[in-house]
Amino acid sequence: MLSRVMTHSRPASHDETNRAALDWRAGDVPVSRRFDDPYFSLENGLEETRHVFLGGNGLPGRYRDGFQVAELGFGTGLNLLASLQAWRETGVTGVLRYTSFEAYPMAPEDMVRAQAGFAGLNALAAELSPQWGRSVIELDDLRFELITGDARQTLPGWDGLADAWYLDGFSPAKNPELWEADLLAEVGGHTAPGGTAATYTAAGFVRRGLAEAGFEVTRVPGYGRKRHMTTARKARA
Repeated sequence: MLSRVMTHSRPASHDETNRAALDWRAGDVPVSRRFDDPYFSLENGLEETRHVFLGGNGLPGRYRDGFQVAELGFGTGLNLLASLQAWRETGVTGVLRYTSFEAYPMAPEDMVRAQAGFAGLNALAAELSPQWGRSVIELDDLRFELITGDARQTLPGWDGLADAWYLDGFSPAKNPELWEADLLAEVGGHTAPGGTAATYTAAGFVRRGLAEAGFEVTRVPGYGRKRHMTTARKARA
């Protein structure tokens, strides 16, 4: 399925000091030098995304026109690709809204290299690859916005309410700033009634932070070597 791409979206910042600095492992698995952590599972990043973020949020079964995904940590764009692929395969009509908060955006050429390892996404990755580096991408079925900067500063000013959150920062042990209680409280405040969140980590302080932010928190089986992960749901008004 090909969608019309709107070309008027403003470019994202290209300040090289804020670009993600990478090493590569096992061929095409990017590893952050800043956080010494891979961007996705060394076993199968796409299946991890489907298990943790889609499955953990009950997707694609909850999709509807205007459904809003929000994400902490855009990284390689893999979660976006998997989400849009699931949207198209489900056949739901309308527009998927997707907003991602990222402090250190990856260079477009690095995103393309990382995504190339997932053959099942090749067509969609090729469709979107000319748009990487833009802060807004509009297709017939997608409205995407990348908000760059420290999420502790940028999320409070966001006027959206997410139906589903992907909490995909680097490991809490290596990137604790993205898992602070105050930021998780902002996540809760920017979640629609009945909305959900999911993350690969089952760290106790993360689960407590989500509970304090107004979520009902559940520890569930994780992906691959991770025994557990976390899902959360905000009560309906």
